[in-house]
Amino acid sequence: MSRPELRLRTDLLVANIRAVRERIAPSELMMVFKDDAYGHGLTWAVETARDVGVEWFGSYDIASGVEMRRLLGAEGRIFAWATSTDAEIDEALAHHIDLGVGTAEYLERVVTRARTLGAHARVHLKIDTGLHRNGLLPEEWEETVRVVRVAESEGLVSFVGIWSHLAEASDAEDDDARSVFLDAVRVSGESGGTPAMLHLTASAASWWRPELRGSLSRIGAFCYGIRSADGPDLDGIAPVAELTATVLEVLDDDVVVGIGSFDGIPSTLAGADVGTPEGPRELRRVHETSSVVAGWAGAAVGDTVTLFGGGEHGEQSATSLAERIDTVGEEILTRLTPRVRRRIVS
Repeated sequence: MSRPELRLRTDLLVANIRAVRERIAPSELMMVFKDDAYGHGLTWAVETARDVGVEWFGSYDIASGVEMRRLLGAEGRIFAWATSTDAEIDEALAHHIDLGVGTAEYLERVVTRARTLGAHARVHLKIDTGLHRNGLLPEEWEETVRVVRVAESEGLVSFVGIWSHLAEASDAEDDDARSVFLDAVRVSGESGGTPAMLHLTASAASWWRPELRGSLSRIGAFCYGIRSADGPDLDGIAPVAELTATVLEVLDDDVVVGIGSFDGIPSTLAGADVGTPEGPRELRRVHETSSVVAGWAGAAVGDTVTLFGGGEHGEQSATSLAERIDTVGEEILTRLTPRVRRRIVS
């Protein structure tokens, strides 16, 4: 077969989820599935997470959340935090999806849709702690909490969570962000009960800064074995996917493999090591639908070359490749096109 494959290891995904949950306890894991589960495939990732006991599912957008609800049935809490259209809000309310709300205007629309439909919204208000990736400014917070409490008294919403994004630029900046976050929690508590779901940290901060964790931690990349760019390896965490391609032609000193830039491989990765039956070899050139790899003794048509994975064949991780071109490991995975077949191997 000439089509490249992204080979997925269920056993490793399960092991990673368990390692993450053990690391962050007593904070609860919200596993994130944005961008088709970071390119791994939403159905496989959601079903595996459900079977290992994950209860919170981060979908980013409502459309993905609706698909996750189809997979989960009545099980699990789904959180979608992208500011959405009224039609998408209606879908979220119909499918019992929690909404991340980062502007007063979005809150007003959520309340209006709940009133119009006779529905009930579960709302997590976002405080901007300095990243400026939407979120209510501190000076807006008290008035917005008042608005949500009024809607709560009308039975239209439940104020169930407070959340934010960290910049993760430095420990000092994250400490300052935590202070803003905790002040927002304090103000909320003065107007009623403190929401049970407090979530400030994503993968890196959840892993290394336990004092920043709330009752919930949003973790995506680490569950899939994708370490942070320029970050250390993670104890008990391994890449769950490896990208493979088949040798199509053997040249004098090189081999041609059936994967290229049309499959999502950046041409700028030329020069990186990839895995072969005889260990690491240089990826010499990336063409549109094929690539040239330095050959090895006994190379044959049909042999497998591993572009990235866990290192078993001498290949680098997705993040190590990403570091060569100044990006993050998630991008190496999420840019793979549908021509790359996803195959569950265990």
